[in-house]
Amino acid sequence: MSVTGQIDYEAVFDALHTPNLLMTPDLVIRAVNSAFLTATRRRRDDLVGRPFFEVFPPSPDGGEEGAANLRASLRRVLDTGNADVLAMQRYDIPVDDGAGGVRFERRYWTQINTPIYDRDGRIALILHRAEDVTAFASGSRPDLPRERSGSDPGWIRVLQADLFARARDLQSVNASLREAYERERETALTLQRAMLPTVSGEAAERTATRYRPATSTLNVCGDWYDVTALGPGRLAVAVGDVVGRGLGAAAVMGQLRAALVSATGATGRPDRALEILDNYARTVDGALGSTAVKVVVDFDVRRLEYSLAGHPPPLLLHADGRVELLADAVGPPLGATLDPVERQLADAEFEPGALLVLYTDGLVERRGEPVTKGIERLAAAVRRHAGPDVERTADAVLAELAPADGSADDVAVVIVKL
Repeated sequence: MSVTGQIDYEAVFDALHTPNLLMTPDLVIRAVNSAFLTATRRRRDDLVGRPFFEVFPPSPDGGEEGAANLRASLRRVLDTGNADVLAMQRYDIPVDDGAGGVRFERRYWTQINTPIYDRDGRIALILHRAEDVTAFASGSRPDLPRERSGSDPGWIRVLQADLFARARDLQSVNASLREAYERERETALTLQRAMLPTVSGEAAERTATRYRPATSTLNVCGDWYDVTALGPGRLAVAVGDVVGRGLGAAAVMGQLRAALVSATGATGRPDRALEILDNYARTVDGALGSTAVKVVVDFDVRRLEYSLAGHPPPLLLHADGRVELLADAVGPPLGATLDPVERQLADAEFEPGALLVLYTDGLVERRGEPVTKGIERLAAAVRRHAGPDVERTADAVLAELAPADGSADDVAVVIVKL
C-alpha cells in the first residue's frame, strides 16, 4: 500500500501463495505471479506475451486430455461469463532436460478459471489459478519439511488449506445457485398465481380454493385448480398436477387448465373433457404424465359426475358424516399410454350440506407410508372440521394436515359446499 492509501494490486497479485496468471480472451498471457513461476520453473519473460498453449503444449506422452480439458474450461468461461472449476487432473509441463533439450515432467493440478470484466461489462481477462497437487497425487513429497512430531509432512497442511479455500469457493457457488433458484421460484409463483382463476358469484359462495407452494425451491408450481360455472345450477371443478417444476411447470399448468376449461364448456362431461385434454397434452412439451380430476356438479338434481386421469380420488362428505371415496372412474395420467384412451365416467348423489373435496398428492403423501393412509387422514380431518363456513373448513384442514416444517410438494385444494 502506498503512502496515499492506494492498494498496489500488482504487489498483491505477486504475493499470492498460489500460482496465478492472467490471460486475454484469446489466451495470451498478460501477467504471472511469483508462485506460478516457482511452480513451473519459468522466468517471467518466458511467459508474458505468449499464447498459453504455446508455452504449455500438450505432452506427447498421454497428456493431451489435460490440455483439452483446460481449453474447454476456458471456453466455458468465455461463453457463460462464469467461473469454471477443474478437478485434479494431469497436465505435464515442459522442463529443461539438462542437456540442451526439453522433456515433459508429469504434474497434477487443480485449476479455477475466473472472468474479469472491463467497465463496459465485457470479459477483458481470465484469471487462471493452478494449484500444484502432484505430491498429493503421488502420495509423497520428501523434499518438504515434516511436523515436529515427525508424523505428517508439511504439504498436508498446504493441501488442507487449499481444500478449505475450495470449500469456500463452493459455498459461494451454492449461494449463487440458491439465489438463482429463489428468483426462479418467485417468478414461477407470480406466473402461477396470475394464471389461477379468481372464483366469483355463486361459485365463490360455495367453494374455497387454496394453493400452497412447496417449501423446496425445486418443487414449486406443479399443482393447479379451476372452478367454472356451467350455467344455472351447474358447476365444474378440477384439480391437476404437472410433472415438471419451476417456470416450465407453471407455463404447462396454464395451458392444461385453459384447455380443460374449454373442453368442459364444449362437452359438458368430465370424461369427454379429459379425453380432449389427453390428446392436447401429447402436443405440449412437459405435459405428459400430468394428472387431473374433473367433476361436474348439478345442484338441481343433487348429482355429480366425475372422471380421473391418474389423480388421487376426490372425497364426498355426506350430510350424515359418511365419507365416500370417488374412485369408480379411474384412468392413466395424461399421455401415459401409446394411444389415447377412453376415459371412464361415474356419478354420485348427495344431499344438501355435503362437502366435495378435491386435492393434490402433496396434501396426503408422506414419505415412508402408503398414500391410502394419507387419504384416510384427510377424510378424518374433513369430517372433523366440516361446517357451514367452507372457507373456515379449508383453513382448518390445511392447518391440521400441512407438515410443521412445510410441505415438500405443492398443495392445491378445492372444497365445494353442496
